[in-house]
Amino acid sequence: MAVKFGLGLLAGPPKGQISKWMDDLDAVLPGFVGHFESLWMTDHFFWGDDPTYEAWTVMAYMAARWPQFKIGPMVLGQSYRNPALLAKMAATLQTLSDGRLIMAVGAGWKEDEYRAYNFPYPRAGIRIEQLADTLEILRRMWSEPDPVTYEGKHYRIVDAWCQPKPDPVPHLIVGGGGTKTMRLAAQYADGWNLPDANLEKYTGRLSVLKQHCEALGRDPQSIELSWFGRLAVGRTEAEALALSNGRWNKSNAFVGTVAECVELMQPFVEAGVSYFMLEVLGLPDPDVIGSVLEEVLPAVRQ
Repeated sequence: MAVKFGLGLLAGPPKGQISKWMDDLDAVLPGFVGHFESLWMTDHFFWGDDPTYEAWTVMAYMAARWPQFKIGPMVLGQSYRNPALLAKMAATLQTLSDGRLIMAVGAGWKEDEYRAYNFPYPRAGIRIEQLADTLEILRRMWSEPDPVTYEGKHYRIVDAWCQPKPDPVPHLIVGGGGTKTMRLAAQYADGWNLPDANLEKYTGRLSVLKQHCEALGRDPQSIELSWFGRLAVGRTEAEALALSNGRWNKSNAFVGTVAECVELMQPFVEAGVSYFMLEVLGLPDPDVIGSVLEEVLPAVRQ
């Protein structure tokens, strides 16, 4: 099983340093070509008063600026964009990027964003039903002959056109660890992602995914397993923990020396994870870059 890596982008620039976000990427990404396959942007509107970029705008910009990488969201909140429009946006970016879009979608969860931006925030069960409609609309508009009509429980389309069709159809990931969300992954997705999970949590939820696959008559091996979260590498564990500002540790991230991080990641590979989307803490420190590119990634690939 070949193991792939994607780079998680920061949500936005540091306060008062607007140019730093792009300056840092321009400094590190040339060296990441061939090591990281893809770039990933989280889909949020704000984290308190920290500067936060809008995901789809960043994806389109980065797809044009860095054609050496695939591009994806981790993950889009289905509530934030009309699903038919989202299908059209994805088809457009897939065409203009020569097939480099990976589409990852989830049910949405960050209530303060919904309230602040005047999006309805129904209970979780309804948001998951909306996600089911969204996945159905994406698949139909990307693949069925136009015009496409679909009457879902919450969303519908009537004689909707999607031209040009995306070729190939984007690889579709469903993100989340809820039982109902994971059934949608088993039903619709090419891949499944769980963020910020330790091994016990990941393998526990993976067993649920396999149960859904069995119930639906799907081979679980046909679903690509991925993990999204933080990688903090230091000469000592204390140095690595200092990079995380107290938020990330071995219970929810890969934190420690090179050997410790590899030791944390390897059991995920043994469990079937073939894609790690990593926000590397400490960039653009050259020591961090060297440790990640020359030691951590090659060891995990082995």
